[in-house]
Amino acid sequence: MARFSVDADIAVAKTLHTDFYTDPVCYEESREKIFSQGWQFIGDAGWVSAYGSCYPFTLLENFLDEPLMLTRDAAMEIRCLSNVCTHRGTVLVEKPCQSPHIRCRYHGRQFRLDGKFLSMPEFREVKHFPTEADDLKQLPVFSWGAWLFTSLDSGAQTNAYFGDMQRRLSWLPVEQFRYREDLSTEYTVNAHWALYCENYLEGFHIPFVHAGLNAVIDFGNYTTEIFDASNLQLGLAKSGDEIFDLPPSSTDYGKKVAAYYFFIFPNMMFNFYPWGLSINIVRPQSPGKTRVSFYTYVWKEESFNKGAGAGLDTVEMEDEEVVEAVQKGIRSRYYQSGRYSVTREQGIHHFQRMIAERMG
Repeated sequence: MARFSVDADIAVAKTLHTDFYTDPVCYEESREKIFSQGWQFIGDAGWVSAYGSCYPFTLLENFLDEPLMLTRDAAMEIRCLSNVCTHRGTVLVEKPCQSPHIRCRYHGRQFRLDGKFLSMPEFREVKHFPTEADDLKQLPVFSWGAWLFTSLDSGAQTNAYFGDMQRRLSWLPVEQFRYREDLSTEYTVNAHWALYCENYLEGFHIPFVHAGLNAVIDFGNYTTEIFDASNLQLGLAKSGDEIFDLPPSSTDYGKKVAAYYFFIFPNMMFNFYPWGLSINIVRPQSPGKTRVSFYTYVWKEESFNKGAGAGLDTVEMEDEEVVEAVQKGIRSRYYQSGRYSVTREQGIHHFQRMIAERMG
């Protein structure tokens, strides 16, 4: 497999070699080397609001493809468990339900809502049974507001991924944000997942691609801040309309902030607007196909679809057009890598350095 390196000095660095986007082996290896080690958005606490709630889901379907479930146990704690029976590997919960325990439909093995083995018919003669291996695997759960995240890496730390976003927006009453399924949607993009992320990670293209967004965002004062496993693009408004009412405790107090664009490596985007939040999750499907889920949370109805957070579907269509053009271009025999704008592409440089580090 190709090895990758991106110089720490953006002024001399070259972008990732196109092998990362075109080599099927790289795509396969990125599952374990990139995605299995980080955090993933898994849903909303409201989906398991009552004792006994069970909510099955597949973590990054068609890529990581891990069957999991959320449960709310007797202590009212939210758990993220493997959704695979420890007897013969059957998927346990097929659809959202409510039950005091989890029962396998195949041979009747039962588990508590915290994943602990409970009972099993016809196993009295089995020696050295049960053991911890008969419990359902429990994955870590991280929550912020109503938003839930998990990782396949039981030792994954949260601060490097979420800490800077939480601290920057500590004044924001995220518990007041409400999920709106009717405003949420999903897009299919005919491009590699990383190309979609890279387009998000720079505002360089805004004046050239997004006329509507460029009309409200002050491109001259558009900035990017780099953190450990995340970054922030701060969008300031050209006028005072549709901006955050920032408290004096905010780092950005006195600025006309129209949007906070936070990226959490490797595939999560948190777009905070005065009306609320659009969470965008990038889901790899193949080396040339990606699905992007938009989860909409409304805070202030009166500000919805105004300012920088207006016309998100139009912005998405404009982004898809240019990203799909890049997907075609990277297969050219005449292109292997490029250079970075020192002032405008710090986010991509940081993202590609993290990829290079994890891919070797």
